[in-house]
Amino acid sequence: MCPKSRLVPNFLEYGETTPKKTLYFSWVTDIPITEENTSEIMRGGRARWKIENETFNTLKNQGYNLEHNYGHGNENLSVVFAMLMMFAFLVDQAQQLACQLFQSVWKKLGSKRSLWEKIRSLFFGFKFDSMKDILIALLYGFKKDYPVILEDPPPS
Repeated sequence: MCPKSRLVPNFLEYGETTPKKTLYFSWVTDIPITEENTSEIMRGGRARWKIENETFNTLKNQGYNLEHNYGHGNENLSVVFAMLMMFAFLVDQAQQLACQLFQSVWKKLGSKRSLWEKIRSLFFGFKFDSMKDILIALLYGFKKDYPVILEDPPPS
């Protein structure tokens, strides 16, 4: 039995030729395609692809270590892990827009990959009371003491 209202897909293909190569792009949409809106749909599709590509490139190569397969499978752990990584990315994006301290440290270190490597090393090697303290330490530096040994070493 067919539903009364069915989704009708529309297909748009676009080619771009330069002296060195020809590029082809295609989109499937439920938006009716007309001569008047073809260019707008094409530009919107290219812009969306660019945003998605840049986001996944950042998640894979800028210190988040997201792999394509983290979201696949029937196990809950892979989905939870991918969602936590996306949440970390969201927090990072908010800090980039609104936190002057974060922006200053990022500028000083030059890349998000470097920023997150430094944060991880401080997180694992030292005790801090807050993320703010970690960022201040990265921006202004800090004194590195020798580790405190908690028990007497065995005699040599």
